[in-house]
Amino acid sequence: MSNRFEEIRAEIVENDKVIIGAVNHRLELVAELWALKAQLGLDTVDPDRERRLRAALAEANAGRLSTSGLERLTTDLLDLTKQELGSG
Repeated sequence: MSNRFEEIRAEIVENDKVIIGAVNHRLELVAELWALKAQLGLDTVDPDRERRLRAALAEANAGRLSTSGLERLTTDLLDLTKQELGSG
């Protein structure tokens, strides 16, 4: 195989590592937010906030990711967050 082939594969792995790091960072932030919400007696999940997040991500999406792909990614990310942090 060509050098470029292996370069692309290596770049994909590095990109995926960045994604994993970002997801782990997101989990830490959400855990901290949920702890604050618990202290304040607020619900963990805020449907209006999720709606605003979806809108902000849709506005920020300027790449090849389709609208339906973004919707799936966002839903999966929110579901994963709730699963990992025990609310959902």
